[in-house]
Amino acid sequence: MVTALVVFALLWRQGAFLRLSGYFHETKDELWKCTWPTWDELMGSTVVVMVSVGFLGGYTMGVDYVVTVVMHYIV
Repeated sequence: MVTALVVFALLWRQGAFLRLSGYFHETKDELWKCTWPTWDELMGSTVVVMVSVGFLGGYTMGVDYVVTVVMHYIV
């Protein structure tokens, strides 16, 4: 308990809590500047990601199958 109080006091004197508070304030201000996607843009991006993951998964499964068959013939 005493150690925690000493660490807290040291951080307080160094201004760590003020810097942390400033960081959160600046982050909040920057997030207000962001442009968020519309619902249609979000759904379009989601579809693109799902299709891409499907193709990549299918390609990976196909290559794995071919390599497995080739390895069975070799061994």
